[in-house]
Amino acid sequence: MGWSSWLLFLYLSWSFFFSRTHESQIYQLQLLLQLRKHLEYPSQLGILESYNGDLCNLSSSPNLGVVCLEDTVTELKIMGDKLVKVSNDFNGFAIPNQTLSESFSIDSFVTTLTRLTSLKVLRLVSLGIWGPLPDKIHRLYSLEVLDLSSNFLFGSIPPQLSRLVKLNSLTLDGNYFNGSVPEWLDSLSNLTILSLKSNRFNGQFPSSICRIITLTDIALSHNHLTGKLPDLSTLSSLHMLDLRENKLDSDLPGMPKELITVLLSNNSFSGNIPGQYGQLNQLQHLDLSLNNLSGTLPSSIFSLPNISYLNLAENMLSGSLPNHLLCGSRLGFVDLSSNKLIGVLPSCLGTMLDKRVVKFGGNCLSVDTQNQHQESYCNVANEEGKQSRCRAVGILVAAIAGAVLVISLLAMVAVFLRRRYRSGRTFEQNIISKVEQDNILTGVSSEVLANARFISEVAKLGTQGAPVCRVFTLEELREATNNFDSSSFMGEGSIGKIYKGRLENGTYVAIRSLSLLKKHSIQNLKVRLDMLSKLHHPHLVGLLGHCVDSGIQNDSSSTKVFLVHEYVPNGNYRTHLSEMCPEKALEWPDRLAILIGVAKAVHFLHTGVIPGAFNNRLKTDNILLDEHRIAKLSEYGMSIITDETEKTEAKGDVLKSRYIFYFAEYFM
Repeated sequence: MGWSSWLLFLYLSWSFFFSRTHESQIYQLQLLLQLRKHLEYPSQLGILESYNGDLCNLSSSPNLGVVCLEDTVTELKIMGDKLVKVSNDFNGFAIPNQTLSESFSIDSFVTTLTRLTSLKVLRLVSLGIWGPLPDKIHRLYSLEVLDLSSNFLFGSIPPQLSRLVKLNSLTLDGNYFNGSVPEWLDSLSNLTILSLKSNRFNGQFPSSICRIITLTDIALSHNHLTGKLPDLSTLSSLHMLDLRENKLDSDLPGMPKELITVLLSNNSFSGNIPGQYGQLNQLQHLDLSLNNLSGTLPSSIFSLPNISYLNLAENMLSGSLPNHLLCGSRLGFVDLSSNKLIGVLPSCLGTMLDKRVVKFGGNCLSVDTQNQHQESYCNVANEEGKQSRCRAVGILVAAIAGAVLVISLLAMVAVFLRRRYRSGRTFEQNIISKVEQDNILTGVSSEVLANARFISEVAKLGTQGAPVCRVFTLEELREATNNFDSSSFMGEGSIGKIYKGRLENGTYVAIRSLSLLKKHSIQNLKVRLDMLSKLHHPHLVGLLGHCVDSGIQNDSSSTKVFLVHEYVPNGNYRTHLSEMCPEKALEWPDRLAILIGVAKAVHFLHTGVIPGAFNNRLKTDNILLDEHRIAKLSEYGMSIITDETEKTEAKGDVLKSRYIFYFAEYFM
């Protein structure tokens, strides 16, 4: 009896395991079929159409690869054939025969893709994928390799990508990403390969990259990077650096000793070639051509033990090469053409050597005079270089002297202003106390608000791109909600009823209706609403406008106010908790991201405005989620316009009752 029970247990366990494995296989196959549909049925995925075998035993090819671990897909490779690239005027729309069609939705595609939660390697190359890369790509939290090369992705790299902490290879070559290279890349502390070639990145090379000590390859060539290249010597594991065809214009920086390949051609680097480059004993390939480098050549570069390719063409290198110059045994190609070199060509660079190709035309060398300039041409250039260096020293001395003078003047002005401030402080306090007394009786003075003295210029610039708060008419809001029909009623918040509306331009909005006691003038109320509309933050539900209706029948003591907010479609945080709705329950990484977003919003409300807005009704019902599950806090700052303002003022708490907001620079 004991043996039979044991065998029965083994049989049932095996059956259960087989059943679960079979279900998992079917589910993953369905996801791949959905991806095939999104990608508009590429030939590489045609094998899936009638496939009914074990997905993990699918035969791999150069264009398709599926790898499993314990019956779960961990690697997916699809190599397409849409290799034709559009010209630089690509404007982000579908192009026949080059991108996927206009009906392609990258958001839906990535949503399906993220259901393969165990993916460690994802390569989707030359498939005509177009659009901005959605934030939700971070849901593939197990990714170690991400390659989306040769597609038509544009916009900025989504910051949520920084959450893929296991990523060790990021390749986005041959797309249309623009903006600056992200500063948060050092969040990817395990990154070894960073390749963003042939995009439209601009701005400076981010210094944060120098903190990723695991990097072995950096490729940012064929972009529009400008400015200074920082010292890279801290990247002790770096083997390959490719920054060709940018607009970098600094001196050449320090380099790590383990470098094998350095490609810096076609930039605007200036100054001398550092002598430290002659100590890079692992270096095999060095290309500094098409820059503005000057000075004499460090002879040690030619004798590096592993150097095989050396291109210094089309710079302004001057002086002569030593006759006893030594060349490394592996040096097979040298290009010194189009510089300002004089003298003789060293024997190790002689033209009679079959094993080495040497180009030296366009200098003033005393060899092959047919392809050389007169020596006077290079001497003039060398003299001009010396004069320019002298001028540079003179300018530097003058700049230092000027800086000392300016600092002295500023110190004198500061002392003068400090004394004047002390003498006028008593007068200013008297004025402020009078204003506070007026505010206790009449609310916040619009004149004081209009003349607030300490508004941060940085914050004013930061809000220029935000939507302007609009004053709506009651007729517009009635039309948007079908006269506040019950079908548009969304519920009742802690303050007022909320309706869903659609404006004339098609924009969906949330309209909050509330009644306020007429303790202040309409003008004062509108000033408060205008202040509330200036609170802009990615994790706050934006106030788009308002409507004030003081003509409520049979209630002359009340004012009807309508607040028009942005519509946030994905419900509140409470409905996404497991105890409320298990099928919509959020995973822990998503919950953590939501709470971090709310914390940023609260931090802004406490410290980003003075005085801080502290009573913000922080509840799960008031945390809304947009279509990308980005958290947005609602019902914040209501104390600015409700009776809580008067309650605070009645207590005489002047610092919290005066809602004059001085916007300050903040970083989150």
